[in-house]
Amino acid sequence: MNTSQVPYLSSDTISGLFSNPDHYTLVAEVDGKVLGHVTLFISHKLRDRHSAGVAIAVHPDSHGQGIGKALLLEAIDQADNWLNLVRLELEVQTDNEAAIGLYQALGFEIEGTKRMSTFKAGKYCDLHFMSRLKFTQ
Repeated sequence: MNTSQVPYLSSDTISGLFSNPDHYTLVAEVDGKVLGHVTLFISHKLRDRHSAGVAIAVHPDSHGQGIGKALLLEAIDQADNWLNLVRLELEVQTDNEAAIGLYQALGFEIEGTKRMSTFKAGKYCDLHFMSRLKFTQ
């Protein structure tokens, strides 16, 4: 699993993603099955309202099919053209080379690394901080 979330989240946690007015979520679905989602988390801090955190997940059975890219492109379009956001930021595990490559292809850059940041499969893992700045595109 390439996320810093635990494998099974509570229904309250999941419903919180969809009920907050400062969260914008897009879901990819085929035949009633959710294949992935992307959420923009707008900062509640007045001086940070130009930026949003990005969370994305694609079902493992659907990896490599372009779903993550399609979701991110739509989220970037919404951020740039509808929400007037300048900065998108995310965290990614340093061993998730496919995700890092996708993020870089869409204009995200590594800003730094948080060592031993998260616990996965019995060991500590590093996370990259990545961001995309609208005005540098």
